[in-house]
Amino acid sequence: MKKLGFGLMRLPRVDPNDRASIDIEKVKEMVDEFIGAGFTYFDTAWMYCGFNSERAVKEVLTSRYERDRFTLATKFHAYFAKEKSDVEKIFYEQLEKTGAGFFDYYLIHDLNRENLEKCEELGAFDFFRKKKEEGLIKSLGCSFHDSPEVLERVLTRHPYLEFVQLQINYLDWDSAGIRARECYETARRHGKPVIVMEPVKGGTLASVPASVEAKMKAYRPGMSVASWALRFAAGLDGVMVVLSGMSNMDQLRDNLSFMKDFEPLNEEEHAIIKDAVAALNSNPFIPCTGCAYCVDGCPQNIPIPKYFSLYNADRQEIPGKGITPQGNYYDNLTLEFGSAGDCIGCGQCEGICPQHLRITKYLKEVAEHFGK
Repeated sequence: MKKLGFGLMRLPRVDPNDRASIDIEKVKEMVDEFIGAGFTYFDTAWMYCGFNSERAVKEVLTSRYERDRFTLATKFHAYFAKEKSDVEKIFYEQLEKTGAGFFDYYLIHDLNRENLEKCEELGAFDFFRKKKEEGLIKSLGCSFHDSPEVLERVLTRHPYLEFVQLQINYLDWDSAGIRARECYETARRHGKPVIVMEPVKGGTLASVPASVEAKMKAYRPGMSVASWALRFAAGLDGVMVVLSGMSNMDQLRDNLSFMKDFEPLNEEEHAIIKDAVAALNSNPFIPCTGCAYCVDGCPQNIPIPKYFSLYNADRQEIPGKGITPQGNYYDNLTLEFGSAGDCIGCGQCEGICPQHLRITKYLKEVAEHFGK
């Protein structure tokens, strides 16, 4: 299997402000090009694209290709199950929505310390093991956003899990908060292959400081900035596939161009990556990946990732520049959505955030920043 996976979370939309309004015809074109280039791995989840990604899978993939032409992964998140019966209900609805017949890879999603206990109480591990025995799941694993100590606990309690999906990118690799390297090393110590998510950190690593971009372009003139991030992750030992949330054809074609005949980073390229990390860490920013889990159900209808993205971009502007476009974008969004200052501090967003961000605190900072 080639090492690039198609993440079906940031798909092109008919309405830019409606995550569920997937542009099916554009996605069909992207799927055709992806499979035509010899790639097979597709990744979705129950909640992606406003709960519409799995339905789109049936339209763009399973109804159009023979089952041996692709591999499909989807996920169960304990947040959406209130009682044991919900586990079975969600799983069979996923089978119906995707039309897949079975799942090549099934993930118990976002296994942090809280969800681990909840999944055990719900009997989710036993249920999915049974589905594997029945052939409805070919390979059972988990995705993970927590400390290496918690991952150790997960894999010790549930050694039959066959793979681990981790957030790995060169900015988070030695991060004191994400601890990507330590989580990766924990998974490998248990002999688990790794699937990489967020290799470009929600687009953050597609736009690096100009000095670093110049070094990248000088060394690899024909390759994009984002390619360095994907190649960093794909070159790690034991990495099975690297997911890319491609939202348009240009991104897909760029990824195919360097992943079709994949080359790991060499020593000189790793040195340039170190420069990129130092440059990016020299500026304060909110480490949001843009997954948008926090948006659904927000009582104030606040588009949190969009505001964080604008805030990050504004903080990275050249000092003394004066008027910047981010403030206008923020003001325009507040005409349709709640403002950052409308946050009532209920904390629902923080309960589901895979990055465990202090979202309510950051929203206050965003409100103050753009209020000026």
